[in-house]
Amino acid sequence: MSSYLEAGASKPPSDEEKKVRTIRALVESQDISNKDFSDETVRRFLRARNLDVEKGSSMLVKYLQWRREFVPNGHFNREDVIVTGVLLNTLYLQGYDRISRPILVVLAGNHKHVSNIDDFKRYAVYAVDKVCSRLPPGQEKFVVIVDMKGYGYANNDVRAFIAALSILQIAFLESKNLKAVMGQDIDESQLPELYGGKLKLVSIVNS
Repeated sequence: MSSYLEAGASKPPSDEEKKVRTIRALVESQDISNKDFSDETVRRFLRARNLDVEKGSSMLVKYLQWRREFVPNGHFNREDVIVTGVLLNTLYLQGYDRISRPILVVLAGNHKHVSNIDDFKRYAVYAVDKVCSRLPPGQEKFVVIVDMKGYGYANNDVRAFIAALSILQIAFLESKNLKAVMGQDIDESQLPELYGGKLKLVSIVNS
């Protein structure tokens, strides 16, 4: 056994961990105020750019600059997003799937056209922050269930859809037996009643 292991030292950092540290150093060197972000955040941007340090750090810097301008206080309060009534019946924060990822339910059929796109973006940021606050240690992802039932022309809001895609990466699932499909990843106790589970839907602003 090597003296390194005999000495009880921790494992040497992986290549990805080294890149995370490199990106953090690069970002902090560009703007001393850019320090309030976790390693998990850095890792998401790194992986989004296929572990390319330069591209990952550039993407993270742009995000932090946008966030500082759009969310000057660092976060939005409940009062900041319910005043206009935007999406109050659209987003619901539920339980966790089998690998401890928080679940966000989007009832697209309840969405109405947004007259002020910044109101929508504020709500989207509020929602993402709320979900991320429920991420357990070591978990970097959450689940989004987009329910298209009742979605029609009146709900079609291209500007809001594009704004959502700029903040969230959403995957759509189509199946005639949603309970069986979701049951593979979500326990019945954590599945919304709407899909045959035992949890009542709770609006994200009331969760």
